[in-house]
Amino acid sequence: MSSIYRNARFLTSSTTRKTLPDELGKEVAFAGRSNSGKSSTLNCLCDQKGLARVSKTPGRTQLINFFELPDGNRLVDLPGYGYAKVPEKLKLEWQQFIESYMTERTTLTGLVIIMDIRHPMREYDHIMLSWAESRQLPTHLILNKSDKLKHGAITKTLLETRKALKEYDLPTSAQAFSSLKKIGVSDLANQLDEWFAEV
Repeated sequence: MSSIYRNARFLTSSTTRKTLPDELGKEVAFAGRSNSGKSSTLNCLCDQKGLARVSKTPGRTQLINFFELPDGNRLVDLPGYGYAKVPEKLKLEWQQFIESYMTERTTLTGLVIIMDIRHPMREYDHIMLSWAESRQLPTHLILNKSDKLKHGAITKTLLETRKALKEYDLPTSAQAFSSLKKIGVSDLANQLDEWFAEV
């Protein structure tokens, strides 16, 4: 696996469109439900335990966090959706902020959606896929926590998920993953390498 992800470093956090960093290089965004293991997936990819903060209370990441790679490209950690106990007004603000980032950010090259393999393709996952479809943003699905299922169940869920993705007019792919057991890390890294290498 490329060592480039191991050298990712925190760049900045944004809470509004005005605080987003300049659009330089390429960005791949990571999205997912609050309990999908999104931060753990990022940490696993980068082989850094504390890069993306893992909260014991799902839904606490209220910022868009940017991590810079040595080549100037970036990994972007979006706020978890299906938020924990937060006011409705705040939910709407987060959603509008994420939507504006998803639809307007010119440096956004790809989207990684992290799902719990036991509960894939929920409502907000479909919303993210619709946003990606609206701008033809390549999307890669991570079915995380695959260590919780047996091989046959993993294969079945993966096939069902890939079938569901055919509803979208969008370049998509999907894989099983386990941040706990570090399963599927090289497959994720290879997908990111491909996106970052495209002219």
